[in-house]
Order: sequence, then structure tokens, then C-alpha cells
Amino acid sequence: MNIDLNGKVALVTGGGSGIGAACVRQLVAHGASVVVADISRSNATSVAQQFGDQALAVEADVVRPEDAERMVEAAIAQFGALDIAVNNAGVGVPIKAPVGETGDDAWRRVLAVNLDGAFYCMRAQLPRMRKGGSVINLASVMGAVATEGSSSYVASKHALVGLTKTAALDYAAAGIRVNAVGAGFVDTPLLTGRNPEWLTAVAAAHPLGRLAQPDEIASAVTFLASPAASFITGAYVPVDGGYLAR
Repeated sequence: MNIDLNGKVALVTGGGSGIGAACVRQLVAHGASVVVADISRSNATSVAQQFGDQALAVEADVVRPEDAERMVEAAIAQFGALDIAVNNAGVGVPIKAPVGETGDDAWRRVLAVNLDGAFYCMRAQLPRMRKGGSVINLASVMGAVATEGSSSYVASKHALVGLTKTAALDYAAAGIRVNAVGAGFVDTPLLTGRNPEWLTAVAAAHPLGRLAQPDEIASAVTFLASPAASFITGAYVPVDGGYLAR
């Protein structure tokens, strides 16, 4: 299987922790140079400095179109090109509530990061990406199903899957692939402080009986970024421990 990414340049949003940091590690391990973009400068720097000249930290907020542009410019200025983009930055639901009780701010914040942010990033990335490039958007199992009290998150991830498919059609002729990964629930800092009983129930909802580890999601992302996935585009790829099989 061809997972050789030597000479490739990648950009990972939300790269300072969790799934994003795992993606950075695996992309670098397979030879890519990586821009580690994160809203937290310290987190981005902490990850990037592990890889010396092979990684560059950039502080950026994906809800700002100018930051999306600046990330791409940084990749090209530092490494000379852009071949891979992992749009991982995202937020969860701050307070679970039925649709009829969801406030404007809670709705807008989640959509702004999870959907608008991915759009701004792809709008900046795709026109500058070299032929043979690959974009991977981090969706969720909630891009295919739903859960109570999470209207903004579910809507954002369903929309992201549709946006992914549209971008795949738009850029297929340019030789650029665009896919989405439907991650199950993952053991990341986003789950820190959650009710232990809730975590146990969520883990049990996966037929494999546990939460995913960040590296398990990153492995799928790295595969989709590589020439080994050269005929995969417009796909929604669940990496969910069987969650969607039920």
C-alpha cells in the first residue's frame, strides 16, 4: 500500500490537540511537511516543535476567512506548495437542548466553526492545491444520524458531508479529491469532564464497546490523504467502531 507522503505539504486545522495532533504526527511520520493551525498558539507550537523543520505552527481561527487564507499562504511560503488539507477544527454543543429551546448564539457558534469554517478553509485551499491533492473533512457519525438535543452539531455535520460531496464534484477534473471521515465518539479533550455514566453509555453504543483513540481516526485520514486512496472522492467514510451499523 502506497502511503509515501514524501515531498507533500499538508495543512491541519485544529492541529494542536486531539484528532488534529494525531493527524499531524501520522502525516509527518509518512514524510509530509505540515502546517499545524490552531486557535491556540501554544497548542500549535507545542505540536509543531516536536518535528523541527518539518512542521510550522500557525495561530488561526477558522471562522475568520482571512485566517483561512493566511494558513494556505503560510504553507506555500514555508514549504512551497499545498497537497493535503485536513479540516479538523470543530466544536461540540455547549448545552444540549431541544430545537425549540436552542438559542441563537448556541446555534450560530457551532455552525460558524463546523460548517462556515470548513467552507472558508476549502475556499482558500482548493484553488491553490496541486494536482493530485486531497482534502479530508472531519465530519462525525452525526453526519449520518442524529441525537437528541444537538441540533446545531448534527445540522453542521450533515451539511459538511453535503459540502464535501459538492467540492469533490467541483474539483474532480482538477485531479483533487475531497472526502469526509465520519468519526465515532473519540477519547479527546472535548470529552474531559463529561459524566462518567454518559461516557460509559456512549462507549457501549459502539459495537466494539469503546471510544475511538485519536490515532485510529488519523490513520483513516492519512490513508485518504495518500496515493493509496487515489480513486476515492466524494465519500463519507465512517470510522466508528460499528456505531452506524445499528
